[in-house]
Amino acid sequence: MPLPEHRWTMVVDLDRCTGCSACVVACHAENNVPIVSIDQVRQRRAIHWIRIERYWATKGRQTRAILLPIMCQQCMRAPCEPVCPVYASYHLNHHNINGQAYQRCVGTRDCQSNDPYKVRFFNFFDPPFDEPLTQQLNPDVTVRTAGVMEKCTFCLQRLNRAEQKAMVQGRTLRDGEVVPACVQTCPPGALLFGDRNDPNSQINKVIEGNEGRSFILLEELGTQPLVVYLKGGESHGGQ
Repeated sequence: MPLPEHRWTMVVDLDRCTGCSACVVACHAENNVPIVSIDQVRQRRAIHWIRIERYWATKGRQTRAILLPIMCQQCMRAPCEPVCPVYASYHLNHHNINGQAYQRCVGTRDCQSNDPYKVRFFNFFDPPFDEPLTQQLNPDVTVRTAGVMEKCTFCLQRLNRAEQKAMVQGRTLRDGEVVPACVQTCPPGALLFGDRNDPNSQINKVIEGNEGRSFILLEELGTQPLVVYLKGGESHGGQ
């Protein structure tokens, strides 16, 4: 029996985001993302599958911070995929997300150069997981070695686990059954995740109910990302 095709989508409500970075910490813990040294950060070699960018918006005499969580946008027409010479960067058609085959990657970094969102990262060294951090590594996620690219996968291991459970029970996935680590951890509930191919999903209702607030990053590039942002209430005119 063929598996149903999903269009996993994330909504980021900028009205709710407080910039606490709980999503960043959760992503590191769930996906075995290494913490690099200060020297590496100074050389712009930090690795965060999700990051919080801060911008300042001024309206009259009032200035406020706009917090923008950015992760892999999981583009339907991803510019990072066709440039990979060994097909390590490819499209997972079943999930409609951008995959990364670590065992095929040879580290040309072409995908990183062709990534307009700058959400792909190169491992310059083997990941330094000192004791006791080795005891909290997620066994469901590969620990990447030096010389390969890595990026956000929408917690693919959770997607697969939920789907396998549903198949064993002879049913389809329920709305809200798949929750990436960043979404699960976000204290103010700024992140929402769901299947756009499910017409009755909560994420479809949120996007349709906020048409005046919704936007995607770098829309003019035509990459068709699956991360939708909702403008903050005080910045509707400035986004």
